[in-house]
Amino acid sequence: MNKHGKKDRNVGLYQAILTLKTPEECMNFFSDLCTVTELQAMEQRYQVAELLRQGHIYSDILERTGASSATISRVNRSLQYGSEGYSVVFERLGIAEEA
Repeated sequence: MNKHGKKDRNVGLYQAILTLKTPEECMNFFSDLCTVTELQAMEQRYQVAELLRQGHIYSDILERTGASSATISRVNRSLQYGSEGYSVVFERLGIAEEA
């Protein structure tokens, strides 16, 4: 277990991701690494997170993304109580939080 109480992870994967320099390189790497279904799920979760951060309501997010209410709720929990991963990315990308 690490200091966050989570199982140790394969740091090599994350180091490999950090070497990628363009969106195209990332898409190619993740296309090799993941199944189409896995990629679609991750892309959908990220889109849900963006919309939640912008203050959209569940029904609007469901309509825009096709995500289930369970997925929207899970992403919302991560935004509220997670490891701040979404927050770091959104801040660096300049994605505004709901006022």
